[in-house]
Amino acid sequence: MKIMKKSVIGLFALAAFAALIFPLLSAEPPAEQRQSLKIYISADMEGITGVVSTDQTSPEGRDYEAARKWMTDDVNAAIDGALRAGASEIIVNDAHGNMRNILPADLSPRAVLISGSPKPLGMMQGIDDSFNACLFVGYHAQAGAQDAVLDHTFSSGVVRMVKVNGAEVGELGINAAVAGAYGVPVAFVSGDVAVCKEAKIVLGSGVVTAPVKDGIARTAARLIPMADARRAIRDRVADALQKPGAVKPYRFASPCKFEVEFSNAGQADMAVALPGVQRLSARIAAFQSGDYIQGYKLLRALIALAQPR
Repeated sequence: MKIMKKSVIGLFALAAFAALIFPLLSAEPPAEQRQSLKIYISADMEGITGVVSTDQTSPEGRDYEAARKWMTDDVNAAIDGALRAGASEIIVNDAHGNMRNILPADLSPRAVLISGSPKPLGMMQGIDDSFNACLFVGYHAQAGAQDAVLDHTFSSGVVRMVKVNGAEVGELGINAAVAGAYGVPVAFVSGDVAVCKEAKIVLGSGVVTAPVKDGIARTAARLIPMADARRAIRDRVADALQKPGAVKPYRFASPCKFEVEFSNAGQADMAVALPGVQRLSARIAAFQSGDYIQGYKLLRALIALAQPR
C-alpha cells in the first residue's frame, strides 16, 4: 500500500513538472533565436528627421552639426529595430554628400560604419549577396516631385531626370536596383511623405515605410516630434524584417538603357565625351549596359563629369 501511494505521488509530481516545463519547451523562441539576419543600411540626409534646408545638409551650413546628430539618431533607431528583429550583423553606409556625416562616436557599437568618398558603389558601397535585407534611412524623393523636401536625383543643379529602360527613377529606385542585382530586397524606407509614396510605387505595397515629415514646399515641412519619429523607425524596421518575402529584390531587365537629362547642354557635352555614351538631345546623354552594376558606375561617372567647375 505504501509503495502504491508513493507511486501515485510520483506520478502527480511528474505530471505537475510536465505541466510547467512543456509550455516553456513549446513556446516560440525570441526573435534573435528564430533567425540570424545580416542587414545593410544606406543612409542619406535630406530625408532625416528635422531636415528641411541645405543649411542642414552641407558642411558649410550653420545647422549642419545639429543635423549630423539627427542623422546618427535616425540610423541608430533603424539599428535598434534590426537588432530587435534578430540582426546579428549590420553594415551602415554613409550615403550623403562627402559621405562623412554620421558621427562614428555616437553610432551604435553593434553596427559597422562605411564612411568617406569616393567609393566604387557610392551610396550602395558594401552591398553584396550575403545580406538578407536592405534599409534606406533618410531618403528623399526624385527630382521634380511635388511637396517633396529637398527633392533631387544625385545632384541638384546637374541632373533633371534619370531613366532606366524608359522608366523615370530617383535615387531610391536606382539604388534599390543595385541591391536587387545582388538579390537583396529593400524592406524599409524612411524620409518624407513623398519618398514613402514613391517607395510604394517603385518597390510595391509590401515595403514598410516611416514618414518622419510631410513636405509643404521644397524647403518646408510639418515635422513629426523627433522622439516619435525615432520610435516609428525602430518599430517599423523590426516589423519589416519579421516579414521575409514581403518585398522582392528590385531589378531592371538586361540590357539596361540609361538616360540622363542634364540641366544644361554644357553638362551633356562632358558626359558624351566618354566612350559608349551617345547624345539623344542637347541635354540628354544615353548608354546601354548588359550589367546593371557596371551601368550604375558609369551613370555616377557621367554625373561626376558634369559637376560645375
